Amino acid sequence: MSHATQPLAISAPEPRTLHLIFTADALATFRSRYRIVETTPEGVAALPADMLAEARYIVGQPPIAPEALERMKALRCVFNVESNLIDNMPYETLFQRGIHVVTTGAVFAEPVAELGLAMALNLARGIVDADLAFRQGKELWGGDGNRTARLLAGADVGIVGFGDLGKALNRLLSGFRTRTKAFDPWLPPSVLIEHGVQPASLDEVLSTSDFVFVVASVTSENEGFLGATSFAKMRKGAAFILLSRAGVVDFDALMESVRNGHIVAASDVFPDEPLAQDHPVRALPGFLRSAHRAGALDIAFKRMGDMVLEDMDLIDRGLPPMRCKRAERETVSRMRSKPVDKN
Repeated sequence: MSHATQPLAISAPEPRTLHLIFTADALATFRSRYRIVETTPEGVAALPADMLAEARYIVGQPPIAPEALERMKALRCVFNVESNLIDNMPYETLFQRGIHVVTTGAVFAEPVAELGLAMALNLARGIVDADLAFRQGKELWGGDGNRTARLLAGADVGIVGFGDLGKALNRLLSGFRTRTKAFDPWLPPSVLIEHGVQPASLDEVLSTSDFVFVVASVTSENEGFLGATSFAKMRKGAAFILLSRAGVVDFDALMESVRNGHIVAASDVFPDEPLAQDHPVRALPGFLRSAHRAGALDIAFKRMGDMVLEDMDLIDRGLPPMRCKRAERETVSRMRSKPVDKN
């Protein structure tokens, strides 16, 4: 196939870059198979009409106005490599035309789950605080340093949300023989049962768990749905680990529940990022903080490129994409996560 007859792909992956999401070999393969037009998200609509008409793929999540989409006669798939499905394109028209919108967000499931497990173990055993005390010469030896310690093994665990991240977390927890319940209103109970977890209501997950992991996406229905009433239902001393988006919780109520000693908590996400230097959570005892770094591993980013190439190959051969996760007509318009601006 000559260069002139190769399928055209528009590349606008900001805040990602092609060098971030592809290994050197994979990027060479991408460049050898496709004519690639690199631009900014805002520059997509301004591309020449003949270029828009030829584009088979978009790598990125640029805003696409209906009139720009109308000019994209050959478009087959939008590869969202930011991971959040953003309300910036006419999804209904895309679905009507049979154009796929897919996301590579599944690459973050394992790294985020691993950090979530580490956070739970730290809250159970006070690892960070013990290390800081040791550095200051204030360490407590033996049992004196374990007055609030507990085991994760055999504990009652609750998972709020059971998508790719919830499933990855459950796989890690299986080695700890936890008694795990999950709440996810977008899944039938049989899916949870097939993964070895007990379907439960949100109230049951909150009130019967020693560790609660929140891995639910922000949607139009659940923004701020975990508030003061939710935290009050949790067992005293239970651990609350927030791994998905801060928008699902009332963050002030979460801090207050930690401040009054009812629960301990950990979070990789915050209402505003980066967080103000004087934000009270920075100095809150009983709260473990991570700067939205759980999934930001190079190995995860590089898996994105592999997924994109595999699905492009399938689509080129008249088959549906299988590696990336497809946006669904019924749910895509409900997503409310803030787009990331830092890798």
